[in-house]
Amino acid sequence: MTDTTISADAELLLQTRGLSVHYGGVTANADIDITVGAGEIVGLIGPNGAGKTTFVDAVTGFAKSSGEVLVSGQRIDRASPHRRRRVGMARTWQAGELFADLTVEQNLAVAVQRVGLRALVTDVLNGSRPAAGVVEKALDVVGLTDVADRRPDELTLGQQKLVGVARALVGDTRLVLLDEPAAGLDTHESLAFGDELRRIAATGVGILLIDHDMSLVLDVCDRLYVLDFGRVIASGTPTEIQDDPAVVAAYLGSAEVEADTHAESANEAGTPPTTESSTTGTDAGDTGGESR
Repeated sequence: MTDTTISADAELLLQTRGLSVHYGGVTANADIDITVGAGEIVGLIGPNGAGKTTFVDAVTGFAKSSGEVLVSGQRIDRASPHRRRRVGMARTWQAGELFADLTVEQNLAVAVQRVGLRALVTDVLNGSRPAAGVVEKALDVVGLTDVADRRPDELTLGQQKLVGVARALVGDTRLVLLDEPAAGLDTHESLAFGDELRRIAATGVGILLIDHDMSLVLDVCDRLYVLDFGRVIASGTPTEIQDDPAVVAAYLGSAEVEADTHAESANEAGTPPTTESSTTGTDAGDTGGESR
């Protein structure tokens, strides 16, 4: 396995050491060591049920785990999810629906709404609004300032996906974990989405990207980790990963990736995808009912 490390001049934002998740006698994640640096896009790929979403759940505090999780050198593996959010880490969800009756700006404002009794009293007495410029900054990062007053149903699917990313970025987010953000996008929307991810990373934000769109992942990621049965089986640059026999056997040569490729070709040709390809947009094994 390639020794995958961040560049010498990049700040280390995320580091996991021996991160493991067990459900009874089943091991969902086993001794996972991953790093993400500032300004990097790091991919986490693997077959359905490999443990990708479980890993994100563990890092963000939604799954009980052992091992260490560090953000900017600070251990947070015993902190609650909302406290992990306060250190500058955020995530998106596979089922990341937006509030249909709220504008884009309001969808982001909700994401930074404080919780707790004090916040409730303040909201009742004075109303509550995010600090000036917080929402606007996040929208500017993803290039959506011109649609701030629109509702989700007035946007393209690609724009809706970016609103979800902006919702994770709002506030002082330095590290964002994206769980299949490109699901459902056609080839052209995926290319545009990739351009926006590069723009976000260029601001210094570290990105961990989970997606089955291999064209997107191989194009935008600086480094990749490959999970299979909850273990990292390979890591390296996109070129190294494509040439790794273990990865080809476990994932890149699998039916789900071939189906995604077929769907992309069909989109480019203007023809509808087959039934097989239409099942690959969402990682059924990596949702709340992920095969652990």
